[in-house]
Amino acid sequence: MQKTVTIKLDTGTLQLDVEPGHIPLKRLLGFAARVSSKRKFLLVSKVLGKHYPVSPKIMRWSYRALARAALKSGAGESSLWIGMAETATGLGYGVFEAASLAGVQNALFIQTTRYHLDGIDRLEFEEAHSHATDFFLYYPERPDYRKRFLKAETLVLIDDEISTGKTFLRLIKAYQAVNSTLRNVFIVSLVNFARPDDRAALESEAGVAVEWVCFRQGLLRFEDSQNAAIDNITVNVSGNGACKKHLLAWPGRLGLDAPISLEDDFVGQLMAFVPNAEAQNSASLRPILVLGTGECNAPAYLLGRALECKGFNVKVQSTTRSPIHQGNDIANVCQFEDNYEDGIPNFIYNLNPDDYRAIILCHETPLDQSLTGRLHAWKAISARFESQPQNPNHAKLHFFRP
Repeated sequence: MQKTVTIKLDTGTLQLDVEPGHIPLKRLLGFAARVSSKRKFLLVSKVLGKHYPVSPKIMRWSYRALARAALKSGAGESSLWIGMAETATGLGYGVFEAASLAGVQNALFIQTTRYHLDGIDRLEFEEAHSHATDFFLYYPERPDYRKRFLKAETLVLIDDEISTGKTFLRLIKAYQAVNSTLRNVFIVSLVNFARPDDRAALESEAGVAVEWVCFRQGLLRFEDSQNAAIDNITVNVSGNGACKKHLLAWPGRLGLDAPISLEDDFVGQLMAFVPNAEAQNSASLRPILVLGTGECNAPAYLLGRALECKGFNVKVQSTTRSPIHQGNDIANVCQFEDNYEDGIPNFIYNLNPDDYRAIILCHETPLDQSLTGRLHAWKAISARFESQPQNPNHAKLHFFRP
């Protein structure tokens, strides 16, 4: 039986008509008001590890469940798995990793990005409701990856939530222009609120078989309250267009054919910086927060998962450039300058440093003034991610505490 949920936000009223499902909606979602003229609400995921702190165990469960459902529906060999920037880059990698561990062969993962990489061919498309509408999908530089990219028969598109599917349709059409061998598309998300006519339009225009995979689905409606106090706020979320090659270490933007493995004993190296590390199983100790940055949030999950496997109480979260109004499921808003030399605000939500005994800031960029300032303010530990050019599936973490 369909259930209707009504949420009052400072920007308007959101109504969800939710179809029956096995997972309670309140376990998956919270809600908040976006500071945006294009889309004034946000579905705050409680399993994504982005705007809300989440245990690695819950994140891993969501990855495995979505991967299992996609594979059961037929996604598999000769497949290209794409995670959508910014919010779902970690989700995309996690689902791909779970599929790989389940035995998928001849598959490639890649993520879209908002960053410019000069000298590399790319597909361009837009996400109409986003604050920053420029998204790029780069061609892999490695010849074997590029071949898989251009010859994949199955496309697996992964996002946290779907409201219309129009972004995916733009991406599908752009991809079909360079790959005529595409036969199947799987659209994978935590929740899906695309209307039947939007789904039908995507399936018709794609011209190939389309499968939809999600935990919960239904319809949403939003009634704008015309709140001038929020509507008149403007936040610059567009980058400066400069090449970011010198800042980016996470290899997901140019393709991965297997999960990332971190060097041996990196947890042991980290323990020198963690207070009371020898008492990790004590219930009286506060959790450790592993905080990713922007599009580079998968390494935070990998580190958090490793700590959790050693018995630590861990939460994972990530910074974002998406401006959200405080209220509803956004309790705290922390704003600071980004660490990608764009000079734009970045945010972390629902963060109270006193809730954690240690904060580990996991980043790919070199330490700069913005990162160092956060390390000092939160008494945090730096964990810089470094990929290995000779082996893109292997990486190191370098730890530092100022």
